[in-house]
Amino acid sequence: MKLTLAALATTMMVATPALADLIVPNMSYRTGPYAANGIPYADGFADYFTLLNERDGGIGGQMVRVPECETAYNTEKGVECYESLRTQNPLVLNPLSTGITYQLIPRISQDGIPLYTPGYGRTSAKDGSVFEWVFNAPANYWDGASVAVKHILEQEGGDLSGKKIALVYHNSAYGKEPIRTLEELSEKHGFELNLLPVDAPGQEQKSQWLQIRRDRPDYVIMYAWGVMNQVAIQEAVNIRFPMDKFIGIWWSGSENDVRAAGAGADGYKALTFHGVGRDYPLYDDLQQYVYDAGKAAGAGDQAGSVLYSRGAYAALVIAEAIAKAQELAGTSEITPAQMRDGFEALEITAERMAELGLPDFGAPIALSCQNHGGDGLARVQQWNAGEGTWSLITDFIEPDAEILDPLVQEDSAAYAAEAGLTARCN
Repeated sequence: MKLTLAALATTMMVATPALADLIVPNMSYRTGPYAANGIPYADGFADYFTLLNERDGGIGGQMVRVPECETAYNTEKGVECYESLRTQNPLVLNPLSTGITYQLIPRISQDGIPLYTPGYGRTSAKDGSVFEWVFNAPANYWDGASVAVKHILEQEGGDLSGKKIALVYHNSAYGKEPIRTLEELSEKHGFELNLLPVDAPGQEQKSQWLQIRRDRPDYVIMYAWGVMNQVAIQEAVNIRFPMDKFIGIWWSGSENDVRAAGAGADGYKALTFHGVGRDYPLYDDLQQYVYDAGKAAGAGDQAGSVLYSRGAYAALVIAEAIAKAQELAGTSEITPAQMRDGFEALEITAERMAELGLPDFGAPIALSCQNHGGDGLARVQQWNAGEGTWSLITDFIEPDAEILDPLVQEDSAAYAAEAGLTARCN
């Protein structure tokens, strides 16, 4: 009996299984004390993949599915999310928490699932010879500390002898990350370093800022998150600390951090590893395919904000690594191990960023088996309270490799010895 064309088509559909979705979870925190920062990042992350699905039909012909799991920026909940998500065969995880990252590194190394921690996490994971499954390009916490000091050096005519720099930091694994780097830079450049920890969530800081008023440091560097940023900036305003000498890491440089202080925050600086605002062609596509189509992850009021753009940038890097992995593997249905290979062969040039609709948005990224962190370049942005906008005031600044490379090697070697790992990439 001959099959009709319709029956034949049905038979072929049954006989040929549909391609599996690419699973890229969104480990978010839309609740808890850090929700104001977590929401825009999660929205940007999800919306970029929605754009790829709606405009391009996914990546390599496969749709991207972005299951979301709420961590509340809580390490225990983050580990619970991991245990739940890993059963869905994710290609990569981006937990957006240094505490969660530290807990997941042994697990993902055993399970063979890449971890992408852009601008956060364990800094020495830049050493891919030890941290096979962790990637932290385009920059890490130690890069940020070095770039901040380089900017201060430029402001001071290249001489920091006798100057005082205070570090106000979140009293957690995250906040403590830059201390060793700043200590080494202090010895190299001759400035005095004062350490001022602030316990989470950071609403009580009066004693720290009274100490700053008493000690009168020339500059303050801040590694904070969530409400701690807002409180610190307001306390700095209260003691009339000059805002142009107050520099936050990139997690202390969103609109949420400065608006509460009003005109007093004018001139505050923060590091960033990407562009500002929404004056990029990518946002035209997001408007057409995501926002106007009613497919945005959030209320649509975060587009172009610092943390929304950072979430979208993280998704972009992951998407480019997926495409590279598909190319290397010769198949669109890649495994987490092939995803790791894609990351290690990843190259995002300035020309490619322009093709993706983000010209001059981020520095070029080139990774390898040995280098999982890129070049660590960052820029300085400054807040204009009158206009309610950030402006980039420097080009990309290269961190001090003379200081940082030995620190990365020392810390990664210590981890390898502790975990019983043998260095790879030989």
